[in-house]
Amino acid sequence: MSAGRPDPARRPGELTARELLRWMWRQVTSMRTALLLLLLLALAAIPGSVIPQADVDSLAVTRWKDEHPKLTPVYEKLDLFSVYSSPWFSAIYLLLVLSLVGCIIPRLLVYYRALRAQPPQAPRNLSRMPVQASYTTDLAPAEVLDRARSVLGRRHRLRRSGDGDDYVAAERGYIREAGNLVFHLSLLIVLAGVAMGGLWGYQGGVIIVEGKTFSNTLTQYDDFKPGGLFRQSQMKDFRFTVDDFSVDWLKDGPRFGQARKFEAALTYRVGDGEPREYSLRVNHPLELDGTDVFLIGHGYAPVITVRDGNDDVVATGPRVFLPRDASFLSYGVVKAPGAKPGQIGLDGLFFPTFEMVDGNPVTVFGDDLNPTLSMQAYTGDLGLDDGRSQSYYVLDKAKATPITKADGKPLRVDLQIGDTVELPDGLGSVTFEGVDPWIRVQISQTPGKEVALLGVILALIGLCCSLFIRPRRVWVRAVPADLGDPGDPADAGAGTMDGTGGTRVEVAVLDRSGNGEMDEILTAVLSQLQEASEIVRQS
Repeated sequence: MSAGRPDPARRPGELTARELLRWMWRQVTSMRTALLLLLLLALAAIPGSVIPQADVDSLAVTRWKDEHPKLTPVYEKLDLFSVYSSPWFSAIYLLLVLSLVGCIIPRLLVYYRALRAQPPQAPRNLSRMPVQASYTTDLAPAEVLDRARSVLGRRHRLRRSGDGDDYVAAERGYIREAGNLVFHLSLLIVLAGVAMGGLWGYQGGVIIVEGKTFSNTLTQYDDFKPGGLFRQSQMKDFRFTVDDFSVDWLKDGPRFGQARKFEAALTYRVGDGEPREYSLRVNHPLELDGTDVFLIGHGYAPVITVRDGNDDVVATGPRVFLPRDASFLSYGVVKAPGAKPGQIGLDGLFFPTFEMVDGNPVTVFGDDLNPTLSMQAYTGDLGLDDGRSQSYYVLDKAKATPITKADGKPLRVDLQIGDTVELPDGLGSVTFEGVDPWIRVQISQTPGKEVALLGVILALIGLCCSLFIRPRRVWVRAVPADLGDPGDPADAGAGTMDGTGGTRVEVAVLDRSGNGEMDEILTAVLSQLQEASEIVRQS
């Protein structure tokens, strides 16, 4: 086969492996693909905002699974409870990074060459430009061109003059393209910052009852999600105590029953430092040696005491109940595996403001104005002795037996503060002592957040440059007026070279961004040139 001839064995349109890879690379690194991937990434993040995420609030995920048993297997298969660490989200993320890098590098080279290039020569016939004007002056062409360089050189880049040039070429607005490049580079910086936080950071959640202390150790967390390169040595030494928690409830108006202010008074200590106080509020996190503590939820922990058949206290203290809706109707359990003669378990509901409406128990307000407990009692094997781990918020009733009253009906333990219910058959008693509030905090260490913030700031700067900087070119030509229009063949060679007819000055402006304000810019340039001419004439 001779050189330059196509391979007869190849079908029309068939690509070699090298050509196929080149075509794929061009498709992936095109700006169209980058924009589509950016849009796809935004769409892929929507489930992470709508569906509870395991690494943010595992308790909310548990409640969601209990309420949607049919959808749960589908969501788990699609990794919708951990969107941001799912393989499909990571694939979009990495493809976007690859596409942006492939887009930016060639554009950087093109921009570098454009910076080194001179503004283009003046068109042969400026009078045919869409935005142009001309006037006649008695100054010599050289003087006009010198004044044009002085006027345009303040804000424009000038073309180097050559021998015999009868024009001045100026250009400005190169920062506009730099703004575009900075914007795209800032996206890479933001992605890099997010990746740093995902790899070296961690995020955990914990519920803390008022009066209790949290120490920053792994065993203290209710849920903990480390990054891929996280090391336990990164965890800072600090502790804090929830001294008080208050909620401001709206008790009238259209938003009756809603809460508008949450405030937790903390006493914290970093390392061996002195204890300090801080008021933890929503969107006002506490920063502890590079670790942020956010207030993200609250609820109630009824203080319950369980005594067994020997009148020994086998369970006491606040028990965290989890809210089920906006009224703070809450669900919780109590376990007393050491009770004699049989283990005791309770699960049921807590009503912050209890009322009977149409014969049904409801809570009419989120504040604990009339706290009431209504729980089912069980005895027998609670599944705590077989060595398996069990959730604090779940009561294993597989081998337990409901405690019944004398008539054989299941016993419900209905209590208000100060009430005690005796369990039948000498099993013991249950007392409702009071209510303590609890808060849920998110504790996170995000190494790349400063990098991501820098990327966002650069994106805003680049976007402003792209929107408000107008690239344009300006040409000023000065020739003896008696030569006519140098670009018009009908006038070429007309007149003499003695300059007795003055100087004809032509100015043209070309906008490269589609701006409709070129007439104003042309008027300003003409005004500056004519003003400079008047100054020269007067001097």
